[in-house]
Amino acid sequence: MKKFFDRFSSKVTNATGSSSAFILALLIIIVWGITGPLFNFSDTWQLVINTGTTVITFLMVFLIQQSQNKDTKAVHLKLNELIACNSKASNRLVSIEDLTAAEIEVLKNYYIRLSKLSENDIHRSHSIDEANENSKTKKHQQKKPG
Repeated sequence: MKKFFDRFSSKVTNATGSSSAFILALLIIIVWGITGPLFNFSDTWQLVINTGTTVITFLMVFLIQQSQNKDTKAVHLKLNELIACNSKASNRLVSIEDLTAAEIEVLKNYYIRLSKLSENDIHRSHSIDEANENSKTKKHQQKKPG
């Protein structure tokens, strides 16, 4: 059932995101608007479009969210692979999407600190430890008379 829903949601999301789907929706609205005078702009006439759009919107939220979740997981896995295969990248970032918002904020502050420590050397260092070491070396070199 899960595989079916995955395939179904992907197909529906792709189809509804197409220009054809937009044109169809626009035509439905135009036909609905044109038929207004035929139905004297009655409550039932208005209810038809309101109910139709509400039901479609409600269902589409779940389909789009399913596709978005699948795509997000795929992107996370690709990024994890890039981090894991790069010897200069910090493995601390693998699967950070599983952390809480507070833990992610700690990591954000970590990288802000890293950026400040490494100043112009940001591309050469990849960890707080290395940035600390670089920063100490720079300070030590600046103190030397020369």
